[in-house]
Amino acid sequence: MIKIYDTMNRSLRDFVPLEENKVKMYVCGPTVYNYIHVGNGRSAVAFDTIRRYFEYRGFEVAYISNFTDVDDKIIKGAREAGMSTKDFSDKYIAAFMEDTAALGIKPATRNPRVIDFIDDIIAFVADLIEKGFAYESQGDVYFRVEKSQDYAKLANKSLEDLVMGASGRMDEETARKENPLDFALWKSAKAGEVSWKSPWGEGRPGWHIECSVMATEILGDTIDIHGGGADLEFPHHTNEIAQSEAKTGHKFVNYWMHNGFVNVDNEKMSKSLGNFVTVHDALKTIDGQILRFFLATQHYRKPINFTEKAIHDAEVNLKYLKNAYEQSFSDQVNQAEFQVLLEKFQAAMDEDFNTANGITVVFEMAKWINSGNYTAAIKEQFAAVLEVFGIVFTEEVLDADIENLIAERQEARANRDFARADAIRDQLAAQGIKLLDTKEGVRWTRD
Repeated sequence: MIKIYDTMNRSLRDFVPLEENKVKMYVCGPTVYNYIHVGNGRSAVAFDTIRRYFEYRGFEVAYISNFTDVDDKIIKGAREAGMSTKDFSDKYIAAFMEDTAALGIKPATRNPRVIDFIDDIIAFVADLIEKGFAYESQGDVYFRVEKSQDYAKLANKSLEDLVMGASGRMDEETARKENPLDFALWKSAKAGEVSWKSPWGEGRPGWHIECSVMATEILGDTIDIHGGGADLEFPHHTNEIAQSEAKTGHKFVNYWMHNGFVNVDNEKMSKSLGNFVTVHDALKTIDGQILRFFLATQHYRKPINFTEKAIHDAEVNLKYLKNAYEQSFSDQVNQAEFQVLLEKFQAAMDEDFNTANGITVVFEMAKWINSGNYTAAIKEQFAAVLEVFGIVFTEEVLDADIENLIAERQEARANRDFARADAIRDQLAAQGIKLLDTKEGVRWTRD
């Protein structure tokens, strides 16, 4: 049985879906005002890998990941670029789709956009006001956190600690609130900003409300899994829980999952720190599958360091797996031995999608294959395991001249003309083809 580390409970829990063999999964997507950085890419890769493993295990996954296309940064960026906010967002949504495709990320079942859910957001907010969980103040609408049960439990914080931390805070917006911790559901429009008509005047949604509305509208009041970066635990996911459960009266999410950060020199990669590398730029010098391999083969909850050595190691390891995948078939194979490795892989991945342990087993599979154990059936099973990590190898065929040289070398060896055989080996090595003589015959790899 698959076990998931649930952030809410800080423990591993058996995964029991709402519907048998189905997974309802919502993952917070990007705010589309710039290219995503490698840290954002790590989140997209991590949850794509989790999705792929669910599918490998036979689950049907409804995978929803949103685009935040209404935001202060978008409004500012669009104004500076002389574009409409929609055209500005469209540009970076297209870039996101291009970059994530290069990382081998499967298209989401649906990528909802905030601008397509404005009416639903307004209705959601109006319902919260009617139920006493929200209030209007000078055109803004705020959520009353004191009415939320176990507010901030997800982030392991108490309302009392948050109140103490907010004591003494006073600015123009805080003055409009009943409580400094209350958060915006709807923001009144400023001059020149994109806005929509609402019962509270012209305005636009707050950040947190969008995900609650899109998740519940598409997947229902309760969903199996909600994911995102660890930095979203508070306040974003905390506020999603508060407003969603106040609105529906039902538990919002059964399993909360959060991925760790990508670090540069052991410091979190972020736009605010200026130490980020965009995926768009990284792909100019790093093959997308190599970058994907680096991001996917670390346990999703642990931080990882983005270094040249780490990328180089990923390239070397990926090449080793590719060479194993391209081996020629053997006459006889003990399928039971490979079945043991498949079960070992599943056991590793069932433990909270532990890709670090899982990929270790994959290398055991490759070593077993390289020792002369390969058939069409094994190749199909091996390919299915690799696909969990987003690894899809295209078939590489040697050209006729190289095939002829390999055949000529085999003939030379049979005739004990070892000088000619060695010369051909050196000639092939100069072209990046390495030969390995086994009891099953000659095998080749490409450097």
